[in-house]
Amino acid sequence: MRLSTLLLILTVMAIAAFMLGRRRSIQVAGGYGAIRTLHSLPKYYGYYVAIWCGVPGLLLFGLWLSFGDALIMGRVVASLPEQLRDLPDAQLSLVVNDIKNMAAGQFMNPQRGAEIAVAADLYNSLRVSARWILSGLIVALGLAGSGLAWTRLRPELRARNRVEGIVKLGLILASTVAILTTIGILLSVLFEAIRFFQKIPMTDFLFGLTWSPQTALRADQVGSSGSFGAIPLFTGTLLISAIAMLVAMPLGLMTAIFLSEYATPRVRAWVKPALEILAGVPTVVYGYFAALTVGPLLGDLGALLGLDVASESALGAGLVMGIMIIPFVSSLSDDVINAVPQAMRDGSYGLGATQSETIKHVVLPAALPGIVGGALLAVSRAIGETMIVVMAAGLAANLTANPLEAVTTVTVQIVTLLVGDQEFDSAKTLAAFALGLVLFIVTLLLNVVALRVVRKYREQYE
Repeated sequence: MRLSTLLLILTVMAIAAFMLGRRRSIQVAGGYGAIRTLHSLPKYYGYYVAIWCGVPGLLLFGLWLSFGDALIMGRVVASLPEQLRDLPDAQLSLVVNDIKNMAAGQFMNPQRGAEIAVAADLYNSLRVSARWILSGLIVALGLAGSGLAWTRLRPELRARNRVEGIVKLGLILASTVAILTTIGILLSVLFEAIRFFQKIPMTDFLFGLTWSPQTALRADQVGSSGSFGAIPLFTGTLLISAIAMLVAMPLGLMTAIFLSEYATPRVRAWVKPALEILAGVPTVVYGYFAALTVGPLLGDLGALLGLDVASESALGAGLVMGIMIIPFVSSLSDDVINAVPQAMRDGSYGLGATQSETIKHVVLPAALPGIVGGALLAVSRAIGETMIVVMAAGLAANLTANPLEAVTTVTVQIVTLLVGDQEFDSAKTLAAFALGLVLFIVTLLLNVVALRVVRKYREQYE
C-alpha cells in the first residue's frame, strides 16, 4: 500500500471518528434538547475522538518514515555475503546505494550483479511486507484509539479542555522544532567555523584586505597558504545592498503612501496584487534579467557617457535586487501606515492641514519606527540574496567603492567555495562556514533590531 493511500485512509478514519464522537455526545446528553448538560460543545467531543483515532497512527507513521528504511536496509545488509558485509563503511555505503538503485530499476553493477540482484529483491519484498504491516498497525491503532475515546464520552468529560491542551502541546512541539532547528544550524556552522579559525587567525579573516582562497601552484604565490581577508567581500556585500536599498526604499515607500493614502479601493485592489507578483518571481529570473538585459544596457549607457562599466557590475546587481525588494518594502510600509490611527489624520485636517501636509508631518513621523523596522528587514533580505549576485556581479573580490566595477559578496563566495565534490578538511572549504557564520550573525542582529523597533511602534499605538 502506498504511503499516500495510507494517509488518506487515516484521514477518512479521523473524519468518521469526529462525526461518530459528535453524535455520541448528543446521545449521552439525552438528545439535542439536553445539550446544555454537556461540559463542552458536541464538536469538542468529536475532536476528542478524532484525535485519539488519528494521532497514534500519525506518530507511528512518523517513526516509520524516520527509521523504517534504515531497519529494512540493516536486514538486507545482514543477508549479504560475508565479503560484502565486512567492507569498510565507505565501500559498504556504495553497495547500499547499488542495492537501492537496482531496487528502483535504475542501475546494476556488473561486478556484483548476482549479489546485488538478490539483495534488491529482498529489499523490495521487505518494503512491501513492512508497508502492509504498517498499514494494519495504523488502522488497528486508529480503531483502538477511537474505541477507547468512545467509551469515555460522558456529559461531565472536559472535552474542550483536553482538546485545547493537545493543540497547545502540538504548538509547543512545533515551536520547539523550529528553535532546535535554528540552534542546529548555528552549531553546525559554528563548529566548522572554529576549525577554520584554528587554521587561519580570526584577525586575518575579519580585517584582511586580500581574498584569494585558491590552491597554489608555486610556493611564492599568494595562494601558497591562501589569503582569506574578507574585507573585500564585506565591502562588496554592503555596496550592492546599499544600491538595492537606494532603489527599493524610495520606490517602495512612495508606493505604500499612494496605496494607503491616495488610491481608491478599486485601484488598490488591482495595484497591490500586481505589485506583489514581483515577490513571487524566482530570484534566478531576476538574475537572468540582470545578466542579459540590465548589464548590457548599463554598458551601452556607460559607453555613451564615456564611462568604463564592467559587464558584471555592482550597479546592475544592486538595481535588480532593489526591484526585487520593492514589494517587501511597500507591503511592510503599507501595513505600518494603515496602522496609524485615523484620529491623528482627522485632528490634522481639523487644524487646517492639507492631505499632503498631514502625510508629511503626521502620518510618516508616526509610522517612522515601523518603516525603519521594515527597512532593516529588507536590508537583511538584500544581504542574504545569492542568485542575482552570482549571475550579475561576478566573482572578482575587488576592494572598491566604485559601483561600475565588478565585485563579489559573501553569499557568492560561499557558493563558489562549496561547488563540486569537497572534503571539509582544508581552509578553502572551511572558509565558507566562517563566512556563513558572519552572515548569520549580521542578519540575526538586523532582525533583532528590526523586531525591537516594530514592537516599540506597536506598543505606542495599541
